[in-house]
Amino acid sequence: MKKLIIQIVLAGIIIFLGYQCYKSIMIPQQFKELKDQRYERIVERLKDIRTAQEAYKGVYGRYTGSFDTLIHFIKYDSVKVVRSIGSLSDDDLEKGVTEAQAIKEGKIIRDTVKVSALENVFGKNYAIDDIRYVPFTKRKHQFKMGASSVITDSEVEIPIFEARISNMEIFEDVREEYNEQLLEENGERIRLKKYPGLKVGDLKEANNNVGNWE
Repeated sequence: MKKLIIQIVLAGIIIFLGYQCYKSIMIPQQFKELKDQRYERIVERLKDIRTAQEAYKGVYGRYTGSFDTLIHFIKYDSVKVVRSIGSLSDDDLEKGVTEAQAIKEGKIIRDTVKVSALENVFGKNYAIDDIRYVPFTKRKHQFKMGASSVITDSEVEIPIFEARISNMEIFEDVREEYNEQLLEENGERIRLKKYPGLKVGDLKEANNNVGNWE
């Protein structure tokens, strides 16, 4: 009987150790797969925000810190595009006529027209109203966005903007399951003085609107 009890205890210890080993290998891997999946979608949304902001700046010369303003611009405003009327003929190409020469001679006409911002920037079927929401959060969380400007050493004012979302919000729904991995991920980023999440642009310096995943 005593031997049987010892065998049962040992079996329990083996099962426990086996489970701990499984957790140490599989849970970090599962978190990585989840992180990669979510990051991919969120990065695409941040790229769209950047595209919309650059279109807005092209019209107004600055960025906006308001999603309401940005969405209204894309939905209802227009942007200028240059279209070409005419083209170089085969004979022109054989003679080495350049496009600049053709424009000067009136063979090609450049005309600036206004077109719908939504259609030109994203396409008419793009769900622009969703651009503010962080994927996988069921519209609970919006990106934090701000706009400002900085003065360079040569005293030139440069518009800047930033849109970001923290890992704590990205993985809020799975915090209990992956809390250890999330804290480790954030701790490493903070140690390296990096933002613990995803963001594009920066409100402290002009960085050409680079995303922190690039």
